[in-house]
Amino acid sequence: MNLTKKDLSAVLKKELKLSVNISDSLVDEFFKVIKTTLRSQKNFKLSGFGSFETFVTKERIGRNPKTMKNYRIPSQNKVRFSPTSKAKYFLN
Repeated sequence: MNLTKKDLSAVLKKELKLSVNISDSLVDEFFKVIKTTLRSQKNFKLSGFGSFETFVTKERIGRNPKTMKNYRIPSQNKVRFSPTSKAKYFLN
């Protein structure tokens, strides 16, 4: 099952008895804060849940299996998630 921003907004609306506009704004603002924090500080921690960390992949050579032609895959910024021990406990 996937949990979308719309689903999060619906839960906030139901549990906190908020309007649709306010719950949508809260969810959007939450993700905006995560994005800006990861861009500027390179890591983001949610206490009791886990931490998000950015890292840079190395440039490498890839190959098209159909044509066997090599091509360059440039380095990229990616995000890694590490759950806390509490999160691992409630998942298992």
